[in-house]
Amino acid sequence: MAAGASHARSHRGGLLASLALFAAVLCGAIAPARAAEPVPVIAAASDLKFALEEIADRFRGATGQDLRLAFGSSGNFARQIQQGAPFELFLSADENFVLRLADAGLTADRGALYAVGRIVLFVPKGSPYSTADSLRGLAAAVRDGRVKRFAIANPEHAPYGRAAEEALRSQGVWDAVQPSLVLGENVSQAAQFAMTGSAQGGIFAYSLALADGVGDRGSFVLLPQEWHAPLRQRMVLLQKAGDTARRFYAYLQEAEARAVFRRYGFVLPGEGS
Repeated sequence: MAAGASHARSHRGGLLASLALFAAVLCGAIAPARAAEPVPVIAAASDLKFALEEIADRFRGATGQDLRLAFGSSGNFARQIQQGAPFELFLSADENFVLRLADAGLTADRGALYAVGRIVLFVPKGSPYSTADSLRGLAAAVRDGRVKRFAIANPEHAPYGRAAEEALRSQGVWDAVQPSLVLGENVSQAAQFAMTGSAQGGIFAYSLALADGVGDRGSFVLLPQEWHAPLRQRMVLLQKAGDTARRFYAYLQEAEARAVFRRYGFVLPGEGS
């Protein structure tokens, strides 16, 4: 009996040990899935659409890490971040939005300047208005009816819209053109209005004008930088940024990403104009 009881206890002990080992293995197998980092959402100004999509594809290929890109106006994104939007990295077309968020304690630091943007005057094919008229001829084109709709981004929250307004004011045509303005929610929408012929012309980001196929839809001229305040574009990690967002932030400052920005017409930090 004693030997039988001892054998039973030994059997039960072995069974419990096996179950404990199985549980440990099982927990080890499922823990990484529970702890997997969610795909970070990157908030980016609309002028970055084509450049950043290309850079993100290169980053995925190099690292195997995924991320989601959300494009919109910098002012709207800044407001959403203040309201708790779960972005991990913010690329603004106006560095002041980043600096205000930093002052409010919502960012990891004050970020980094990644580019300076430029603007163009774009005229779609078939428009009675011409880029040769430049902005000084725009007031006359509005008065004689050749231009009934002229597209820019909304200056209230889109930095490229504000630059467009400054350029129009610098040439003394803002008051004449204002009644004909069609305001895009962001610079990408303003470009769409101009390129599709919904407007007879428009001002938008040089980076969008350099995208594939845009030249088939019309013509554009680069506007002088002196006509508007510099479009200093700054990016910053937000407080809850994870490893993937941090790695992408670093990648954006490396030579491969900088080469893409340069190809889309951005002036890069340290390279002047």
